[in-house]
Amino acid sequence: MRYAFYISPDEDDPLSAAAARWLGANPFTGESRDLEPAGDFGAAELTALTADPRRYGFHGTLKAPFSLAPGKTEAQLLDDFDAFSEECIPFEIPEMTLGQLGPFFALVPADDCPELQDFADETVRRFSPFRAALSEADIARRKPETLGDVMRNNLLKWGYPYVFESFRFHMTLTGPVPVDRQPAMKALLEQRFAPFIGKPLGVTSLALFTEPARGTPFTVHSLLPLGGTSKRKMA
Repeated sequence: MRYAFYISPDEDDPLSAAAARWLGANPFTGESRDLEPAGDFGAAELTALTADPRRYGFHGTLKAPFSLAPGKTEAQLLDDFDAFSEECIPFEIPEMTLGQLGPFFALVPADDCPELQDFADETVRRFSPFRAALSEADIARRKPETLGDVMRNNLLKWGYPYVFESFRFHMTLTGPVPVDRQPAMKALLEQRFAPFIGKPLGVTSLALFTEPARGTPFTVHSLLPLGGTSKRKMA
């Protein structure tokens, strides 16, 4: 079992519905469906290009997937999750846009958001004691030889290269898209996610996702409101 702390819109949020239609998977219910042709893409090509985000579920990473450290239990993790969510204050990312991270497409903040950075930093720190050390295979999978000093140190200390000064929030929509297909993908995503591009994204909760076994789909274990304004929302 692995756990991860993500930003996710509520199950009934229009963005969750749009992402579930796009990816063909709903991390709240675990349901999946076959994709249909769209734009210049056939069903098989779209399925291949969205395989990674489909397995991980629509989200923005705060604390990357981790196994529990020896001596730590899920019950302890959930207790700290309860306490942490009550301590945090809801905020808003002023504007989201469609962006590219290399060959990947994602919804990203249009500008820096200090509240988001602080929230991500505190989430990493707070739950670090629950994280088991990475195996040699996990470290190798991240190709540390290709990382700069800061990100390599982050990987070894925090279990993920892209934290603190290297953090860049993104809600992934595709895997790597070949260069010659990127213009068509950009046009299709701009159409599909037009209602959310150029609009704010409220961050009112924190989601705990789980992966029962390596390589299986992630699903929402529970979603807690920031500030303790309502009860735990179970998937």
